[in-house]
Amino acid sequence: MRDNVIQRKSYEFALDIIQTYQTLRNKEHEYVLSKQLLRAGTSIGANIEEALAASSRKDFIHRMSIASREARETVYWLRLLGDSSLLKDDNSILIDKATELVRLLTAIVKTSSSSNDQ
Repeated sequence: MRDNVIQRKSYEFALDIIQTYQTLRNKEHEYVLSKQLLRAGTSIGANIEEALAASSRKDFIHRMSIASREARETVYWLRLLGDSSLLKDDNSILIDKATELVRLLTAIVKTSSSSNDQ
């Protein structure tokens, strides 16, 4: 079985987000924004999984586009949590990982869309 880079990276990222969520809840007692981060950060991989099981190219592109938007939203929540000092740990690594997911997903959507047009 071939390694699916986006599938693996999104899963590993979701695990990182879960750990960050637990830190925010248990140590910082932050409950609202942490839930937003958890929802957006874990839905990236869920949408990728749905895309991989898509019944059509159109559905695949749609699901990957949703995953890309969720990754962008995750970057927003991470920046907001960091800039507001609610997330005390350096979150630049998580922001870099989310940004990489955005780049990969954007490339997948563009490539799939252009091959769909041919």
